[in-house]
Amino acid sequence: MAVTVLVFDSVVKLPTEANGAVVIGGSHAAVYAAYMSVKYGCRAAIHHDAGIGKDEAGVSGLAYADKLGMAMAAVATASARIGDGQDLYTRGLISRANALAAACGVKPGMSCKDAAERLKAAPWPHAAPPAKGEDRYMVELPPSRRLIACLDSSSLFVPQDRDKVVATGSHCAFNSGMATAPFHPRLALFNDAGPGADRGGVLGLDLLEKEGIAGVAVAALTARIGDGRSTLQDGTISAANQPARRLGARVGGSALALARAVAEKA
Repeated sequence: MAVTVLVFDSVVKLPTEANGAVVIGGSHAAVYAAYMSVKYGCRAAIHHDAGIGKDEAGVSGLAYADKLGMAMAAVATASARIGDGQDLYTRGLISRANALAAACGVKPGMSCKDAAERLKAAPWPHAAPPAKGEDRYMVELPPSRRLIACLDSSSLFVPQDRDKVVATGSHCAFNSGMATAPFHPRLALFNDAGPGADRGGVLGLDLLEKEGIAGVAVAALTARIGDGRSTLQDGTISAANQPARRLGARVGGSALALARAVAEKA
């Protein structure tokens, strides 16, 4: 049976056709997104390296995938927009590959298209991922003991987040902005993922601004992408939309200090 190559802007929810396919996903290549690709049975996956960033979190999923038998590679943030699978496929250049992908001939500098063809030979099926724990956490801010929701993905918003301060581990590409807007948080914090080609990692801030939602992104080098608690506790703001600036956000400022100030006034 011929192996197909499928392209998606995100791997958070994949169709049954992804099972056994080589998937190009606009998601970062941190553990959370790698877990989703493994969960949906992808033969192999190519994600975005999200600027690699703090503790090399942007490519941390590659080693995770290796352990479960899935070949995985990442494209360089400067070569394609995060959150845009077609752009990865069209313009992306490989920056990292795990051992299983390298065994298929994938190497840094190769085009995403060429890498995808080589990954058709990747081993499959592979081991199912172990059950993953909660990816939504409540962090208490002293001295008021206000609670801030920290989500490892913007796909984890719930209606109760309306008018709240929420820190996510997601990039703020256009699709993350779309996922966030219906829940209308008072302030949403993201990772800037580089911000990479065409400032793709922060394009969602403009969409949120149009919806009247305050949004900021923190520099990928200061917080681990895919880790909402790191966004809140470690992040230094690199971009902010106008509603966020009205709340006191400034480039170079502390995400934690901003979140605390906004939560106290809520």
